[in-house]
Amino acid sequence: MKEINKIIQFYDQINWSQEQAALATVVRVEESAYRRIGARMLVSSKGIWTGGISGGCLEGDALKRAQMAIGRRRSSIIVYDTLEDDAHQIGVGLGCNGRIDVLFTPINEQDGQNPVEQLKHVRNRRQPTVICQVIGTESGDPGLLGAMTIEENLPAFCQSTTFNLKDLTAFCRESLEAHQSIIRSLTTADGSSYEILVEYIRPRVKLICIGDNYDVNAFVSIGHELNWEIHVAGKSRKLSRHVFEFADKVHDFDSIRLLDLDAHTAILLMTHDYQTDLGMLRHFASTKVPYLGILGPKKRTLKMQAELKGEDNGVDLSQLRNLYSPVGLDIGAESPEEIALSIASEIIAVMRNRQGGPLRERQGPIHNRN
Repeated sequence: MKEINKIIQFYDQINWSQEQAALATVVRVEESAYRRIGARMLVSSKGIWTGGISGGCLEGDALKRAQMAIGRRRSSIIVYDTLEDDAHQIGVGLGCNGRIDVLFTPINEQDGQNPVEQLKHVRNRRQPTVICQVIGTESGDPGLLGAMTIEENLPAFCQSTTFNLKDLTAFCRESLEAHQSIIRSLTTADGSSYEILVEYIRPRVKLICIGDNYDVNAFVSIGHELNWEIHVAGKSRKLSRHVFEFADKVHDFDSIRLLDLDAHTAILLMTHDYQTDLGMLRHFASTKVPYLGILGPKKRTLKMQAELKGEDNGVDLSQLRNLYSPVGLDIGAESPEEIALSIASEIIAVMRNRQGGPLRERQGPIHNRN
């Protein structure tokens, strides 16, 4: 989502009276690749760009292809195939032994349904969403290559393209249930066939950081760099200017309890005050957030567990699968910055349903198959 936001920001700054632009999007990946489906790069006719479709091995050629799409005013698919180690192939030398299909789409800024305008509708959603885009028109209308719609506009999109609404709706449901992007074939009533990318887009992680000591700064910094939605709760007189600058919102210890929570929320208790953390844990223990972390040693959490379990309608912390204490991955973190990195990595692993171990020990591909 960070890349989408950067692209939207760049798009809004373009002087369209003097410039044009094209969007490059990774729409298919086979074998190894640095970026996955949905990686994007917005290029202006002046050669300025933001985003990326690889680790740097394809951007130079993609810049030229994007400018060609602007000049021709039509979409195209370019295949970068580095499955064979050929010294003349683009991408060799960076470990990109794979096939990457990139869609280049010229942007019409006067079209309120152009791809970037549609991305604006999904960037701040708190639920996963999908985008449907035509990425193959072998026996269909080539003018539909690059045509795109967000989920709620499917009826109008199908009416204008003669696609079957039931088919696209089923594809969207399949993508949402699998939590990943998929590519499916579709045949219209007149026998024309198309390939459709159904791109799965996750919401931003909402990080609720409860604490006002100096180590909060490290969490705010890494959360900001990851483009997370950051909420900090504490005493405003103790919080640094850094927190007010980078957090989306600062709360007091009472108002943070009223914040909306969802399936993409991570809560971190780090006040360094036993009673405050205990009170917050008592409040948030019944929530369904996927990640609830408590900074501090295990014996401190065990003390809380004994105290909460002994209360009327008490909570048994040992039964909370979303409770992480001590927090973070075991990387030997010592400084506040290293601890923040350890915890942020654990949050990502939880949100992506991964174990967080060394990739060399993972069986099978690094990324989910699309």
